[in-house]
Amino acid sequence: MLTLHTKIETAAEVSGELILPFELREKSRLRAQLASGEEVAVFTVRGTVLRNGDLLKGDDGRVVRIVAAKESTYRVECNTPRTLLRCAFHLGNRHTQAQVDGDDGKGFLRIRKDPVLKEMLEGLGAKVTEELAAFEPESGAYGGGHHHHGDDHHPLAPIPLRQKIHRPSDKS
Repeated sequence: MLTLHTKIETAAEVSGELILPFELREKSRLRAQLASGEEVAVFTVRGTVLRNGDLLKGDDGRVVRIVAAKESTYRVECNTPRTLLRCAFHLGNRHTQAQVDGDDGKGFLRIRKDPVLKEMLEGLGAKVTEELAAFEPESGAYGGGHHHHGDDHHPLAPIPLRQKIHRPSDKS
């Protein structure tokens, strides 16, 4: 069985595709099948999230491309930026993973299918449409941010190397 263990940036040749929903792309230990049917084991560093287009090198030198599987999602669109921002706030308040997208000046959110959240979002004034789509949620402010291939990578917030904890007994 091929064991995939090293994330790489580029490869001269890609020998297979591993199609996974986001739920499995978050796992650091996984058994799966390539699109060809070959069984593989994935062992990545804990906390690694595999994104659409990522490349993994195997123990035999072969390289496999990660493909985000289409899954049941809701596309959340709003008539105004303020309404979309309110929806994003309420989703974040519920710790809901969300994809922020839309390069046409009219953004949208994508979330996993959840009828309770759909009802809440519609109550806030959103248009919620069910669709099968690749799900690529934001990784969070301290997770390095979401990265679209071709974009310059900028974290969403400073990532502290070491955080000093201030206690009342500390002198200024």
